[in-house]
Amino acid sequence: MNKTILIITHTQDNFSIEKVTEYIKKNGFEVIRFDVDLYPLQNKLSTVFQNGEWKTILETPENKYRLDDITAVWYRRAYNIGNGLKEELEPKFFGAAMGEVRNTLFGFLESIDAYSLGKPSVYRRLDSKEEQLKIASKIGFTIPETCITNNPDEAKKFILAHKNVIGKMQTGFAIYEDGIENVVFTNVIKEENLEELDSLVYCPMQFQKKIEKKKELRITVVGEDIYAFEVDSQQFDDAKVDWRKDGINLIDKWVRTELPAEVESKILELLDTYHVDYGAIDMIVSPENEYYFIEINAAGEFFWLDNLTEDNLISKSIADVLCDKAPRRNNRVMV
Repeated sequence: MNKTILIITHTQDNFSIEKVTEYIKKNGFEVIRFDVDLYPLQNKLSTVFQNGEWKTILETPENKYRLDDITAVWYRRAYNIGNGLKEELEPKFFGAAMGEVRNTLFGFLESIDAYSLGKPSVYRRLDSKEEQLKIASKIGFTIPETCITNNPDEAKKFILAHKNVIGKMQTGFAIYEDGIENVVFTNVIKEENLEELDSLVYCPMQFQKKIEKKKELRITVVGEDIYAFEVDSQQFDDAKVDWRKDGINLIDKWVRTELPAEVESKILELLDTYHVDYGAIDMIVSPENEYYFIEINAAGEFFWLDNLTEDNLISKSIADVLCDKAPRRNNRVMV
């Protein structure tokens, strides 16, 4: 039996790849790393059907690998696909070529006949914050009152009804100016901001009743393993509304915590519903100790929390799920 795990990532990814790889090798498996920012200029991917057999070959500058008989795949990141291609092609060909590059790569990832921890289609589905909130509510989570709209009048009515409201984007929203990335964080919307909402006609936004925070939770789930951490974001001015805004100062302030049994049960039900084995969940605990579900991230970062566990236990859980040494939800294309 072949015992090989394929990791889909990019050359600038953090050290979590090395930690997971370390544990995979301790389990007696080999690792193939596919850096997508080297595809297609340096990495070559070929799938051939011939004589009744499918064969997929990955050629990197160092090696040549068979990918059709891998044990499992970890779809970790797909950043900067086609790096350098724009400089190689005439502008009129670049868009079309990138379309083929992405379609070929994602088509391959969707078709892998092996267990997959993450998939492009799963990531796309979990991009829907609206579906997340509806599913979470059905499962029994408490969620903030919410308005998602590009209608300025609806947004104004919602803000006036709730007084204390936050506004946020549904994606990793950033504005680039003079080569500098300016991330749009969650912000409090006040009545004096109402006239500025007319620009919603160009770009929808998500509004929610502001939940007072006793603490914030980041919960990383791998298979059936739940790693919950809490932080008191209210002790830092920049982090009060959106902890990510002051994430560097908070990076070592997170503390492992226990969740109520009913919250853990709902979290596992959420992953069962989506049929996924990884999720990074954001929750808020109010001063009244009510747990509010905010969102689940299909590929949310975990390395800073992993460092706060003994022996990088989150990485170990990921490796164990990939190597079928821990319970997992079966998601093979052909069973």
